[in-house]
Amino acid sequence: MNILPESGFGNGSIRATLGLGGNLDNPVRAMALALRMLDQRADCRVAEVSRLYRTPPWGKTDQSFFYNSCAAIDTTLAPEALLDVCLDIEREMKRVRLERWGPRTIDIDILTYGDVERIEPLLTIPHPRMTERGFVLMPLADFAVDLVVKGRKVGDWLSAVDVQGIEIADESRDWWRST
Repeated sequence: MNILPESGFGNGSIRATLGLGGNLDNPVRAMALALRMLDQRADCRVAEVSRLYRTPPWGKTDQSFFYNSCAAIDTTLAPEALLDVCLDIEREMKRVRLERWGPRTIDIDILTYGDVERIEPLLTIPHPRMTERGFVLMPLADFAVDLVVKGRKVGDWLSAVDVQGIEIADESRDWWRST
């Protein structure tokens, strides 16, 4: 897997990509706040953010549309520590896990972490279903179309998935700074 462009964040930093989404309360505000919380940490810096997308529900389809985006962050955290930070942010925003693919205030997934590939019970990198999901690949392609995941570029994966119903909700990549 190829790493996104080198970061100037500091020695030992890794470029990771995240997928964010939600469909309860004010998910756009929740995603923006999550990105700002990550960016304010000494061990993370938001390097790229996709446009904001409005997407039909996936998996469990009898629920409201979602808002989704992706971000690249430079971090000095190990993958497990980054996952802990993301889960802490979700808990702080009152994320409750009642049903798989169900409604949520926010979801933060680690998609890639440098060139790490591994399968473990709590964290699989790259994210095991990211290459099947238009709502992940479309925003990720905004800044990482040439990133290689599982042997193919994000743009190639994107051309092979269903993106029907996915709409751009905000063209600006700075939506998270002002929301």
